Amino acid sequence: MADPTVIPRPAHTLSRRNVDPDALKVLYRLKDHGHVAYLVGGSVRDLLLGRRPKDFDVGTSAHPYEVKKLFRNCWIIGRRFRLAHIKFGTKVIEVATFRRQVAEPPPDEAAAAPPEPADDRGGSGRPPLAAHPHHNSFGTPEEDAFRRDFTVNALFYDIATFSIIDYVGGLRDLEARVVRSIGDPEERFREDPVRMLRAVVLATRLDLALDPAVAEANRRHPELLATASPARLLEEYFKILRSGVAERTLLALGEAGMLRHVTPELDKAPAALWASLRRLDAYRARFEAAPATLTNAILVGTVLSPLGLLGRRQVEPAVVDGETARPKPLLGILPVARRDLERLHQRAATERRLRDLAAPPRVQRGLMSRPIFPEALTWLEIHGDAPDVLAHWRAAQAEGGPPEAGPDRPRPGRRRRRRRPRRPRIAE
Repeated sequence: MADPTVIPRPAHTLSRRNVDPDALKVLYRLKDHGHVAYLVGGSVRDLLLGRRPKDFDVGTSAHPYEVKKLFRNCWIIGRRFRLAHIKFGTKVIEVATFRRQVAEPPPDEAAAAPPEPADDRGGSGRPPLAAHPHHNSFGTPEEDAFRRDFTVNALFYDIATFSIIDYVGGLRDLEARVVRSIGDPEERFREDPVRMLRAVVLATRLDLALDPAVAEANRRHPELLATASPARLLEEYFKILRSGVAERTLLALGEAGMLRHVTPELDKAPAALWASLRRLDAYRARFEAAPATLTNAILVGTVLSPLGLLGRRQVEPAVVDGETARPKPLLGILPVARRDLERLHQRAATERRLRDLAAPPRVQRGLMSRPIFPEALTWLEIHGDAPDVLAHWRAAQAEGGPPEAGPDRPRPGRRRRRRRPRRPRIAE
């Protein structure tokens, strides 16, 4: 392998001022304890493009349990490969040890691997090298770069020298605005078919072009995507819907022939679906990052409602331990969580009542106290076409929510203290 391209600080535009302060804390502490510590992946790519990264991930030479010793707020997660999650409130900085690409273990050997005991923080109590040796194959920064999917995702920012390190030509491809696979794309896509979808998503979201070899591999083997884990694909769909370019991305996936193998309902979908996605993208564009109001139920409803699928139960029979299990509702091959469908039905029922502005104050206060109220209001804002209704409920929210007491809701009285029973008097 050739020496990497190293771009010193004066020759690039990435500044520490744009890096998350908590990510900088992690990088500096690792460096100060003698470990190599890089900002890695999409965060480097986005910062060089002048965008705000969604996540700041760290790559290091420190093994996971060495990282845990340095941070009290660290959790070790993962069965196939150990990762360190360092938590700052609700924020998580993911720290991964540099690793190399390894072949999958034989099926009989993988099946024979013993289960791991979990520790009190959700990780395993077993040292990282003792469990799953095929997957805990740590490596060098160079090996870590070559195991990644696309060249623009394999750039490193070295906190020790403030330089950009490029082993795979990612800087050249970033300047040319091209999504290029590291290695043969057909081989890499067979290793992990989800990379096919990510190539299209990445190109659409960042306004990049697909390398001809990547585009050809996608065109020749779109059916590979159907062999990926449905749960992973569902998570990728949620990321698309939260991206702010959901309409463009799903249209691009349809043109690449991928939708018909994963979600055929979206392939050649009616205009109502694209109008619904357009409204979702317009709402997302108002925020710098995806807001917490875009729950999975809101995202699922944005797709299912214009397709008319909310009232129809698509099911997939399942057999567990020889018995037929409760079927799961599906969108194509994607398992839609029942809790999300249930919240959608609750939201629809609540929304109908929100539109009745003539309801008594007692009823309106009751609606505002329901757990589904925030989601129903978000749906009204995105898809409701009722600005007067939305303004009414936003004003009620601004006033502090439903009052504790009023003419329709008497204030509860004070609870009476229980009196301790007297001891009987003993006659002398």
